Amino acid sequence: MRNLLVALLCTLAGPALATGLDIQVAGEGANGTVHVELLDDVAPNHVQRIVELAREGAYDDVVFHRVIDGFMAQTGDVEFGKLGMDMRRAGTGGSTRPDLKAEFSDVPFERGTVGMARSANPDSANSQFFIMFAPAPHLNGQYTVVGRVTKGMDVVDAIKRGSGRNGEVTGQPDRMVKVSVTD
Repeated sequence: MRNLLVALLCTLAGPALATGLDIQVAGEGANGTVHVELLDDVAPNHVQRIVELAREGAYDDVVFHRVIDGFMAQTGDVEFGKLGMDMRRAGTGGSTRPDLKAEFSDVPFERGTVGMARSANPDSANSQFFIMFAPAPHLNGQYTVVGRVTKGMDVVDAIKRGSGRNGEVTGQPDRMVKVSVTD
C-alpha cells in the first residue's frame, strides 16, 4: 500500500519532486533529445549517482551498447562504453565509485521507464541504466527504477537495435552525445 501511494504521489506531483536529464542522442538510428524525469523520492542514491556523473560529463559520448527490440536500450558504461573505445568491453564497466545498494520499489517497468542495470547481485548497480521500449512486469521489484521518459520516446524508439539474444550493438552504436541535468 505504501509503495502504491508513493507511485501515486509521484504521478500527481510531477516534475517538481525530481531533477531531470536531457540526453542528446545521435547516430545511425536516433537523433534528438530525450527528457527523463528522475524519481529522487523513489531511488535517491541512484538518482544522486546519475546526476553526479552527468554533471561531470561522464555520460557524454557513451554508446547504447545493448539494445533489444521490444524490450530496452542500455547505456551508461562510463568506463568502457565511450565512442571510439574497444566496443567488445562495452557494458562490462561502471564508474570509479562503489556499487549501490538496491532501492527496489513498486514503481512498474512500463514503456519509458528508466531503470538501473546490474549483475546478478541486486546491490551491483553503478552507472549503467536502461530505457524500456515496452512494459516488462518481470522486472518489477527486481531492478531499481530511477526515472521515466517524459519527452522524446520517438528518439528512444529510433535507437539502433542490437542483434542476438543479448542485444549487442555492432558497427557504430548510437550514443549519448551530451547528458545535461535540468531542474
